[in-house]
Amino acid sequence: MGSLSDNHTASSQPADDLELVDLWWRAANYLSAGQIYLQSNPLLREPLEPENIKPRLLGHWGTAPGLNLVYAHLNRIIVQRQREMLYICGPGHGGAAMMANAWLDGTYSELEPSVGLDGAGLEKLLRQFSYPGGIPSHAAPEVPGSINEGGELGYSLMHAYGAILDNPDLTVACVIGDGEAETGPLAASWRAHNYIDPAKDGAVLPILHLNGYKIANPTPLARIPSDELISFFHGQGYDPLFIDGVADAPHDVHPHMAQTFDRAFDRIHEIQSAARNGTAAEREARWPVIILRTPKGWTGPEVVDGTQVEGTYHSHQVPLPEVRENSDHRAQLETWLRSYKPEELFSDDGAPTPRLDPLRPEGPLRMSASPETLGGIKQPLELPDLAPFAVETTHDPVGEASATRAFGEWLAELIRVNSTNMRLFGPDEVESNRLAAVFDVTNRSWASAIHDDDTHLAPHGQVIEALSEHLMQGMLEGYLLTGRHGLLTSYEAFIHIVDSMFNQHAKWLEASRNIDWRQPIASLNYLLSSHVWRQDHNGFSHQDPGFLNVVVNKKPEIVRIYLPPDANTLLVTMRHVFDTHDRVNTVVAGKQPQPAWLSLDEATQHVNDGLSIWPWASYEPDLDLQHPESTTPDAIIACAGDVPTIEAVAAAELVHERFPDLTLRLINVVDLMRLYDPEHHSHGLPHDQFNALFTTDRPVIFAFHGYPSLIHLLTYKRANHAQLHVHGFKERGTTTTPFDMVNLNDLDRYELASDVVRRIPDKPDQDAADAAIRDWQSARADAQDYAYSNGEDPPHITGWEFHRH
Repeated sequence: MGSLSDNHTASSQPADDLELVDLWWRAANYLSAGQIYLQSNPLLREPLEPENIKPRLLGHWGTAPGLNLVYAHLNRIIVQRQREMLYICGPGHGGAAMMANAWLDGTYSELEPSVGLDGAGLEKLLRQFSYPGGIPSHAAPEVPGSINEGGELGYSLMHAYGAILDNPDLTVACVIGDGEAETGPLAASWRAHNYIDPAKDGAVLPILHLNGYKIANPTPLARIPSDELISFFHGQGYDPLFIDGVADAPHDVHPHMAQTFDRAFDRIHEIQSAARNGTAAEREARWPVIILRTPKGWTGPEVVDGTQVEGTYHSHQVPLPEVRENSDHRAQLETWLRSYKPEELFSDDGAPTPRLDPLRPEGPLRMSASPETLGGIKQPLELPDLAPFAVETTHDPVGEASATRAFGEWLAELIRVNSTNMRLFGPDEVESNRLAAVFDVTNRSWASAIHDDDTHLAPHGQVIEALSEHLMQGMLEGYLLTGRHGLLTSYEAFIHIVDSMFNQHAKWLEASRNIDWRQPIASLNYLLSSHVWRQDHNGFSHQDPGFLNVVVNKKPEIVRIYLPPDANTLLVTMRHVFDTHDRVNTVVAGKQPQPAWLSLDEATQHVNDGLSIWPWASYEPDLDLQHPESTTPDAIIACAGDVPTIEAVAAAELVHERFPDLTLRLINVVDLMRLYDPEHHSHGLPHDQFNALFTTDRPVIFAFHGYPSLIHLLTYKRANHAQLHVHGFKERGTTTTPFDMVNLNDLDRYELASDVVRRIPDKPDQDAADAAIRDWQSARADAQDYAYSNGEDPPHITGWEFHRH
């Protein structure tokens, strides 16, 4: 692998000759089409033969000409204005265009020297596209200059806005396909400028590319009159600028395009200058948006086999589908490719013609070489000491604390000492999730009107809240991908809204790990609170812990799941996840007061271990923590999650009070991946250590935060899996009391205690066991009756205290 050169030479001649822009456009179009079709004869030095054509034609032509047109004109802007620019390709399958421009820039050959700026390199560039062992058809991690894959549509504009936060010198040109514009996430992104401070952030130039069609249908925005589009974007707070390529012949569009781009960048300069010198006359500026109309598949075949292709959905993928087999198609392809005049585009050795040099930005100003897009953490987080924020623990009885409130105090300090590279994102839940301490050190970013009774709103702040999980995660991803750090908070049930976004980001991380020139980025960190077990007033619609199941399906080197049982453990866990890179860390923690089981030192050791025996909640007199295999308890009670931990500890106490001769071991799991087979996950506990803790033949009653099937998925290769009995969420919920919620799902202390006694093979006395189970089941029913009669849980539940022993 190569590296980028900072002294890439380019002519100092002004790039105001639109003939050069057209030359670049033709070259990029030729390369885009060539990547779809050609595996040899890249310069058409000989007539096309069937063996020159790839056996499988995979790619998307329709969007490429518009993407290339924008790229060429942005190069003119960069060279003339020396502006730092990032290009985000929103249309799906735009990879051929992005790769074409990266090669013309010289960037791709620097990073991948085997694909040189010569005939051999050109042939490899074309052959590898959508080819086995090659590169994908999207603007994937393999494409220099990309931070947005485009495989799943809708995220381009939110990535763009995230990239410019705390990045005042950066402008992101974001091309949005009109098919992508139909998606909900993209629709939520139009107002993202509401959170942008032109004094301290960069600028986004949205470019809506209306080529009329998606795969097989027209697009709504392409079919509405221009005056309606103008009204739409005025309503979204923009100043719309039109470019109508449909009315132009291909090479007549450039003057109008250049004039419009100049107007847009002049306006961006005016807005930023006014904000930065204190002369801004309005709180919320009207940023420019460009609406570019061009025919789909412009400059490609007009008609194929009597069917109109250019300007219709027939040009979406491969306009000429039978080039190998059909000589007429092959002749038409050759005519198409030669229409770009490749002899003018490339030198005899296959390199881009030197005539393009004045239009090629220098070094890191090339959009494909933008340092913002290559990964790499700009500045490590300064992580505050935890000790001043730790919860004081008492053990007689165990005290209580809100885990997220304690974390919020530390998070405020984290934000204070990292004021230019740390952001908190969430859907209007910062205060609800007990993180309001952050507002002691920062505000919510808000570029719109502020009323007298508003609180914590300011043009600049390190908190962004919007009721769109898509928008919040997308902006965070853009922020992380350009080298900064952040956190996304959400109600647990509604993080499912971004299941697919999580998937796409995890895939990006996975692919990037195999690309030498992609540097690490800070981890995507989720804090899920207001979780399934404490939705006292919201009810069944808010009760779903299934995001954990989604996370587990990703590659093990990418994902982690943490279920801290108390406040100090959450503090230690969050400090750890902020110190990781190239991962997705999912942390679930409650906001309500819960027992503070562990001191800070104990919590630190517990998080380091990932799971551990809690001797003070176990009833195993001869237990040796260094050699737990030296004793064999009658049963193990395991737990993961804050509410399940309470019920597990209480259940062990119930069993001990009734059967003091039974030995019970209590194990708490904070790092869920420790349960995994070590062959599948690096955090997986080795089998001998797992067996030492959980034994190989004793019943394990597991109280779990989520769906029981997940624990079985993680442990199915463990020796004692047959003896593992998991209690978790059974999809039984409603608006009810906290204890009734666990009761409904058989996760309460009485059911756990009953299951322990049922599973012990050699009960001390069957009649005594049966009597205990009857009593405990009766207590369950009584607790429910009390809650349904009084609207709250019985005092012996709400007032339960635990004394460590």
